[in-house]
Amino acid sequence: MIMDDCIFCKIANGQIGSETVYEDERFRAILDLSPAVKGHVLILPKEHFDDLFEADDETLGEALKLAKKLGAAVKKALDCDGINIVQNNGEAAGQTVHHLHFHIIPRYNGGEKIVTWPQLKSDPKEQAVIAARIIENI
Repeated sequence: MIMDDCIFCKIANGQIGSETVYEDERFRAILDLSPAVKGHVLILPKEHFDDLFEADDETLGEALKLAKKLGAAVKKALDCDGINIVQNNGEAAGQTVHHLHFHIIPRYNGGEKIVTWPQLKSDPKEQAVIAARIIENI
């Protein structure tokens, strides 16, 4: 399904122009218009899913394979030292467009850190409680 009011649906399906680096029957990959760094690629499914939790397993599997393929191409083309593959779910996680998408972000040794978080100390008892709660919900 394509959503009429979704900008990523329109880009993925060719209704809005973009600098496309890859396209097949299920996905379009473009250069991000507001990149974190030069060469920042977005992988957009042509079918609309709000986020990871709405997508079917086949789409997610194909997206990850495509991220591997395009990540290798970006790394080779730009001679970068690494790649971040990022996928945000929900506004609290930084999702600004509610259409499933994956970021491929080139990274360079000595460059700015984009994806970071503090490393907190964990409490073993609390970890056991959290693990049990997650296991209950699988």
